[in-house]
Amino acid sequence: MWPYLWLGGMLLLLCVEAATMGLTTIWFALGALMALMVSAFAPWQVQLSVFVVVSALTLWLVRPMARRMLTKRERTNADRVIGQVGIVSETVDNVAGTGVVQVGGRTWTARSHTGRAVPVGAYVRVCRIEGVKVMVEEARPAGRAAEDKEVNG
Repeated sequence: MWPYLWLGGMLLLLCVEAATMGLTTIWFALGALMALMVSAFAPWQVQLSVFVVVSALTLWLVRPMARRMLTKRERTNADRVIGQVGIVSETVDNVAGTGVVQVGGRTWTARSHTGRAVPVGAYVRVCRIEGVKVMVEEARPAGRAAEDKEVNG
C-alpha cells in the first residue's frame, strides 16, 4: 500500500508543480520519489523520515541555486545609457535638487555622482541609474581630449 501512496503523492505534487511553475512542490515530489524507493524494504516510519529529510535538504540546498539560475536580470533600454556621454541642459546641483541632461537623444533628470554641481553645457558621463534619474560625473567627449592637447601644447 505504501508504494502506491508515495507514487500517487509524487504524481500529484508534480502536477501541481507543472501547473504553477513556481518551484514550490518539486522538492516534496523528490522526497516522495526517495520514499517510494525506500518503501520496498523499509517500514513506514523510515519512509516518512526519508520523505521529510530529502524534501528539507533539497528545499534548503538546491532551491536557492535553482532560483539564481532561473531568474536572470534583463537589461532594459534605460541601462544602455550607462557609460554614455551627454550634455547638461540644466545645472546639475544635488543640494538644489536640479539637473537635466541630454543623453542619446533623450532628456533625463540628473544628479551628480560626486556631489559637485555641474554647469550648463558641460559634458557628463552616466555612472548609474537610480529610479528615473541618472547619476553623472563630468567627462570630456572623445574628440575633446585631442583638441585640448593641441591648444595646451
